[in-house]
Amino acid sequence: MKRSTGPIPAATTASDLGEIATDTAGIGVVAASGSLDSPRQRTLGGVYAFSAYLLWGFLPLYFVLLAPTGPFELVAWRIVLSLVFCALLLTVMRSWPRLIAIMRQPRLLGLTALAGLLIYVNWQVFIIGALSDHVIETSLGYFINPIATVLLAVLVLRERLRVTQWVAIGIAAAAVLVIIVGYGSVPWIALTLAASFSVYGLVKKRVGPSVDAVSGLTLESLWLVPIAAVILTVVGTTTGFTLGTSGPTHAVLLSLAGVVTAVPLLFFAAGARRATLTTIGLLQFVAPILQFLTGWLVLQEPMPLERWIGFGLVWVALIVLTVDSVVHARRVRAAQP
Repeated sequence: MKRSTGPIPAATTASDLGEIATDTAGIGVVAASGSLDSPRQRTLGGVYAFSAYLLWGFLPLYFVLLAPTGPFELVAWRIVLSLVFCALLLTVMRSWPRLIAIMRQPRLLGLTALAGLLIYVNWQVFIIGALSDHVIETSLGYFINPIATVLLAVLVLRERLRVTQWVAIGIAAAAVLVIIVGYGSVPWIALTLAASFSVYGLVKKRVGPSVDAVSGLTLESLWLVPIAAVILTVVGTTTGFTLGTSGPTHAVLLSLAGVVTAVPLLFFAAGARRATLTTIGLLQFVAPILQFLTGWLVLQEPMPLERWIGFGLVWVALIVLTVDSVVHARRVRAAQP
């Protein structure tokens, strides 16, 4: 599998991002018009990646439309329906032998189980935020995610950071403190989303490119079925299911939860194989920007001065991190013979 070339964006450290992008990009199909490195393919990759982030950016609106379904029932159906959709994809793509081969490797099974638990936490907290008028805070989590990934590289991978990277981390920490002081509470939704997704990326790096996107999502969903079963049992015996009881439009929208989960991932998989890492790194901010605008302009969530200052500091930190990463990558390429 060929990797995209280009400067390393601010999504993570230079050594991590290529691995994560490659891990996620296991199912892309090369067009007959040329190799993955051709200009047309790189452009097509950018379109695919943008489509993925565009869909992720409007995901809160989809969840809001699913009221009165609660966050726990919604996540449970998302797990079950994602598994069903992935099973259909595996059948159409005739990829069951690949999945069976992965299931024969205990190490990969263990890592996909851990990835499943992390993505469950991420999904659950994100949906709680979306359904409790905290969409702006969910966007903050994904703005912080690149910085959390860099910090994770220091704490877990023992990588050494440059001065400007430490400056970016310091600015982001100051932003969180401003928000805490201004609101009088910890933005736990944002911090949990950033932590869970950055660790999820690290686990996906450990999994490696041997697990393609569809097989990975299939296994992660499969491991979460017991959790979904417990949730649905509790919901069914207490408040009752909303699927099929809130009108045909609601039933159709809720039944599409598996498609809504998998399609952006497949777009990203196709895009990550073709687009440069710089393109992927810059496009990653499309989703949190759209989530922020959705919460602020569409859902009319409050944006007091303290929150503007906090977000402003986060955006400054991301600019510092992005510029540093691009400049460093160019210097590395220039020094190569």
